[in-house]
Amino acid sequence: MRKLSRALFFLIVATAARAEWKTTSTRTELSGVAGLEHRHLTVEDSETSDRAIVDLAIFSAKSFALRLIDNPNGEQSLADAVEHEQCLAGLNGGYFDPEFAPIGLRISDGKVLAPLRRARLLTGILLSSPAGIRILRIREFSARSKIDAAVECGPMIVDLGERVRGLDNTRGARRTFAAVDRRDRAVLGLCSDVTLADLANILAGQFASDFKTQRALNLDGGSSSAFWFKGKDGSVFSIPEQKAVRDFVGVSSR
Repeated sequence: MRKLSRALFFLIVATAARAEWKTTSTRTELSGVAGLEHRHLTVEDSETSDRAIVDLAIFSAKSFALRLIDNPNGEQSLADAVEHEQCLAGLNGGYFDPEFAPIGLRISDGKVLAPLRRARLLTGILLSSPAGIRILRIREFSARSKIDAAVECGPMIVDLGERVRGLDNTRGARRTFAAVDRRDRAVLGLCSDVTLADLANILAGQFASDFKTQRALNLDGGSSSAFWFKGKDGSVFSIPEQKAVRDFVGVSSR
């Protein structure tokens, strides 16, 4: 029985490793500011023919910065918050506890709102500074650095261009995430119901011809998931959250 269980385990792992997601369709919408665009992708798993929808705000980290928008009373929606802060795109932020307190590091406009926290799930930090937009492992973070915005979350799902192993491959949910490449480009995105392992496979693959993920970090998903983008003509593409969330990550011009 033990040998059979081990065989099944390795079969599941091998199947997950072989899963290859391909982009089957892409629709692009430009922002009113050059260098930022919205891409609506349909991706398909070559092994199972499962499909997922991915919405991305993709932009230059040299020309744009991130804003961490605090929502301490839960009164604002993503749409309200990014419009008020005159952001061009945005999505929900990190985890929070039942008392609505943020779980993990939060920095907004250079001010620390919540301290760094060490926990199994919190493995990375998305941050914006004068040097650009980065995703760091917790051990790489220095509190002495000048940081404008930061949100600690996890798990890390892509690292050094490779999907992180050991991610859950059983529970599907809406996912939000951030990603960076080697060319100083960044992505904020929302994916329809997939497992964390599936999302890692999607982002580590060639989902976009001009973006090769170097690192990707999972944000608070499920009913917290939200995405917003303002197009060149002033129209808005919006996927609203299903409950109040503690904070949002917005994209603004530098």
